[in-house]
Amino acid sequence: NTSFPLSVLLQVGFFPSECVELINDKVPQSVTNSVPKPVSKKHGKLITFLRTFMKSRPTKQKLKQRGILKERVFGCDLGEHLLNSGHDVPQVLKSCTEFIEKHGIVDGIYRLSGIASNIQKLRHEFDSEQIPDLTKDIYIQDIHCVGSLCKLYFRELPNPLLTYQLYEKFSDAVSAATDEERLVKIHDVIQQLPPPHYR
Repeated sequence: NTSFPLSVLLQVGFFPSECVELINDKVPQSVTNSVPKPVSKKHGKLITFLRTFMKSRPTKQKLKQRGILKERVFGCDLGEHLLNSGHDVPQVLKSCTEFIEKHGIVDGIYRLSGIASNIQKLRHEFDSEQIPDLTKDIYIQDIHCVGSLCKLYFRELPNPLLTYQLYEKFSDAVSAATDEERLVKIHDVIQQLPPPHYR
């Protein structure tokens, strides 16, 4: 129950008194006399410059307008991506589904994988906020790379299209006994999706 001054408690912490030894008398004079040096004029100017620089940084919106900052498409939250892009549905899905409906009604369009280099090329273009020309021979001859890109987009969403929050409800819905009951339950859960995911 020995009481210590607050400053000592803060420095040493709460220890049994027999474990605590004050060391003030044993500290060399050179250490106790060392006081932080005042900031030199040169460093003062540097600090002022850095503060001014940090305050004058352009906003995220200005960087986007100048084309310096690009928004990610793949691996970005669906709601956040749509808010930033101003679209109702991601452009990557719109372009790919239109292409598939026109050229890709072939057996196994979503089952077979496209050529990896073509998929990465398309991904890079969409991530660079460009809309690639999907009618190029390279893509027409490898229609499956477009289907694979769609699957890649959905796979990389941080929160899946059907959302983690509704996972159990979707699981229960597809386990319903009859087709009719299953359809009603799935329809009910779909209505609960957040608007970006629902669209």
